[in-house]
Parts: sequence; C-alpha cells; structure tokens
Amino acid sequence: MSGTHHLTTLAAGASEHRPLIITLFGLFVVATLIITVWAGRQTRGAADFYAGGRQFTGFQNGLAISGDYMSAASFLGIAGAIALFGYDGFLYSIGFLVAWLVALLLVAEPLRNSGRYTMGDVLAYRMRQRPVRTAAGTSTIVVSIFYLLAQMAGAGVLVSLLLGITSDGGKVAVVALVGVLMILYVTIGGMKGTTWVQMIKAVLLIAGALLITFLVLLKFNFNISDLLGTAADNSGQGVKFLEPGLKYGKDSTSKLDFISLGLALVLGTAGLPHILIRFYTVPTAQAARKSVLWAIGIIGGFYLMTIALGFGAAALLDRAEIIKSNKAGNTAAPLLAQAVGGGPDSTGGAILLAVISAVAFATILAVVAGLTLASSSSFAHDLYVNVIRKGKATEKEEMRAARWSTVVIGAIAIGLGALARDLNVAGLVALAFAVAASANLPTILYSLFWKRFTTRGALWSIYGGLISAVGLVLFSPVVSGKPTSMFKDADFFWFPLENPGIISIPLGFLLGWLGTVLSKEKADPQKFAELEVRSLTGTGAH
Repeated sequence: MSGTHHLTTLAAGASEHRPLIITLFGLFVVATLIITVWAGRQTRGAADFYAGGRQFTGFQNGLAISGDYMSAASFLGIAGAIALFGYDGFLYSIGFLVAWLVALLLVAEPLRNSGRYTMGDVLAYRMRQRPVRTAAGTSTIVVSIFYLLAQMAGAGVLVSLLLGITSDGGKVAVVALVGVLMILYVTIGGMKGTTWVQMIKAVLLIAGALLITFLVLLKFNFNISDLLGTAADNSGQGVKFLEPGLKYGKDSTSKLDFISLGLALVLGTAGLPHILIRFYTVPTAQAARKSVLWAIGIIGGFYLMTIALGFGAAALLDRAEIIKSNKAGNTAAPLLAQAVGGGPDSTGGAILLAVISAVAFATILAVVAGLTLASSSSFAHDLYVNVIRKGKATEKEEMRAARWSTVVIGAIAIGLGALARDLNVAGLVALAFAVAASANLPTILYSLFWKRFTTRGALWSIYGGLISAVGLVLFSPVVSGKPTSMFKDADFFWFPLENPGIISIPLGFLLGWLGTVLSKEKADPQKFAELEVRSLTGTGAH
C-alpha cells in the first residue's frame, strides 16, 4: 500500500524544479526537528516520554491519532487503488474507517483506564507478569517492524526518485536518512515530540487533500456525477469501474481474499500498538473517547476526499501513465497534483507536486515515529523492566532502555527497509493489520471482558495468532509465485490468499478460548472484578 517503485513520469516533471522540492523537504524537516527539541526539553520522566505527561486534550489527541493512522498507505495507496480499480479500491477507505467503531466501542475507554503505558499492562493485571509481558512485547515489536518496513521502503523510494537518486547506494542512504530522523524524533522528543509532529502532519495532509479535491471538482464544475462518468469512460472499463467486482470478484479465491482483507482491516486497528498507546496520552477515559470521536470525524472527512483523489486521477490521467509510474498505482495522488496544478512543465504543477510529495514524506515520518515509540516503549517497559529486571529498574534506567531500544529498532528498520526498497510493500501493511487482529485483539478483549481468561489462554492466543498470520503470509502469493510477489523468481506458495486474516483471526480467538478451557490455572475473580471496575469507571486509573 505504501511504496513506490518507478516514479519515472514524476521524476521527469520534477527534474527542473528539484531545488524547490529539496527546499520544501528541508524546511519541513528543520521545522519538525525544532518542535521535537522543544518538546524534548519538556520531557522529564517516563510518563512524559511514553504518554506525553497525559496532558493532551481530546481534540489534540484525535488530531494526533489521525496523523498516526493516515499513513502513506491511506494517502498514496487508497488513491492509487481507486484510480486503478474504481469501486473496489474505495473498499479500503470503508474498511479503515469502520475499524474505528470497534476501537471506540470496545477498546479506547477500558484500555485508557486499565493500562499505564503499553498493551502488556492490561494483560499483566490479571495474568502472570513475565510470560504475558514477554508475549505482548514480542507481538508489539513484530507488528511494528512489519508496519515500519512498509513505511521505510515507501519513504526511501519516494524521496530518492523525487530527488533524482537512481543508484542503489543512494537509495539505501535515503532509507538510512529517514531512519536517523525517526530515531532523533523519538529519542529526543518522546511521546510529546512525536504527538506534535503527528498533529502538524495531519493538518498538512488534510489541507493538501482539500486543495487537490477542490481543484479536481473545479475541473468538473463541482458535478460529482460528471467526475465519476469521466473516470469510468477514461478507465477503459466503462460502467464496471463504478460497480463491485473489478478487483475482488473474478473468482471464489478473490472473493475470499476480499473477506479476509476486510476482516483484517476492520479488526486490526483496535490491536495496532502505535494506535493503542495513543489512548494513554490523555488525562481521562472521557478524553480518550472524545479523541476517538474526533479521529473518526477527521479520518472520515479525509477518506471522503479519497473519492475525489482516486476518481479524479482515473478521470484526468491516462491509466497506462499511472501504471507505468507505479504498477500498484501508488503515485496517482502526486501525479494528479501535478496535473491539476497545470501539468508536468508548469511551475504550478511543480509546486503542487513538491507540496504533496513533502506531505507524503511527512506522513511516512510521523507514522514511523509513532511505530518506533510503540515498539521501544514495549521493549523497555514490558521486557526490560518487568521481565529482565523483574520490576526493579529505576525510572532513569527504564528511560535509557527505551532510548537505546529506539536506536536498535531504528537500525533494524533501516536494514530491512534498505533490503525491501524494491519489494511490493502492500502486503506488509495488510500483514501488520492481520497480525494485530490475530494476536493482540483477542487477548485484549478476553482480558477485559472474560472472567475465566487465564495466562495460558493469553499465551496461546498471542503466539498462535502471531505464528499463524506470519506463517501463512510467508507461503502466500505476497512473498513468492507471482510477478507482483516480493521474490518474483521463487515459488514456494501454497496458501492461495494474499491476506491470512480469514484463518488467523478466528484461530487467535479460538486458541485463547481453548488455552483457557484446558488450563488448570484458576482465574482470580477478585482481580477481574477490580479490572472491570477500573476499566469501566476509571477508579484507580493512572
């Protein structure tokens, strides 16, 4: 979803205006680093580093959640999917948005009340600390690294081609630069710096999308019917472009794949670590609920605009040009910006292209910082403090561990991102959602709402969901066996679906139940009663 392979058309139009693009990029990076340093000076303890001192309002956190959630997948990927597949592409927008209802109704408020800094806090409240925290920390880091990998690869290719870097060494250097920036954001600014960067990025993204939407609708005299009709005619598919089935209706396998993807998108959000930790940055559960409502409004508005972005690209650009630029359509939004700004040779087109590219880069940077913070805080708080040091580490040692783990996770992301720079990264984002829905969501829901749930149930659910989701993807067409696979020349796939959600998500829930039923351990009803009161009322919450 968030990767770009061959931005040749873009690069050609951008070459003469490259100083402008580099200046815009530089300005954004400098501005966000200044904010990060300022926020870093306000960071005094673990509560500041992990949860921004719990000082953000519902609106501020809602804006930051939007900035965290609207990744390059949302901006570049959905616009491209709609441009190429019409109605079926828009299903991504619906899946991503509906997912917030699950987060709002089941997770946001109880999680804010029950935990302190990480998902592991909620699970460890009723279970045996060390095994459960190890499992939660492992799952958080795996999901975050898959998501990071997609964003890093997307950033590397997008920036290197816009700046005219064609050599392999140059592309690796760009991925490394993104990684170093991300490490700086998190180690210096912690949650405060990351949150401010996400808020600014959300405003920039909404403003950029609004501008392009306005210019697209202006070309069609604000007649949406005319826009959709032109898009259908120009797509070469006719009326089929506006009907279901272009991508997910060819055979029973593709229909199953659609159900699997839908399950992963709708249930994955409520288990994504970098989204879950955002609920701890507000002072109360009411503010957590309010922040989700703000996020739904902002994200919903943005996804409505993806209709204009995607169908606008289908109407105003040549389909062959979009595919030539990037097979998955990931460059449709920047190409559209260039077109509505006046075309490849115009200054207006170059300025809009530069702005939208800088916003896409900002989008990736903000999401990457959020992901790194989620995985480093889980390592430091769950694994280092509670498993390795058995709860005996000081706050200063915990902060040091968080900062060092940021550097290590950043280095891993740089290494994998450099390797994955030419791979199809769409599967990686969907995989992160599937793993989160398979491993994290069942354990969170069981822990909050099922009295009998035990440590064995939690471990079976997390590890079972994690291993089945990752295992099935390794043997799916995402990795091998097709021209669009990561390893085009290899063929070891036997699992026909591109997303494992339809099997791994029910399996995660089933294993959680089975592990609990077969466990000799008796759940502590007193602990559950305490957790229930705390999660629903906020009594005793941090």
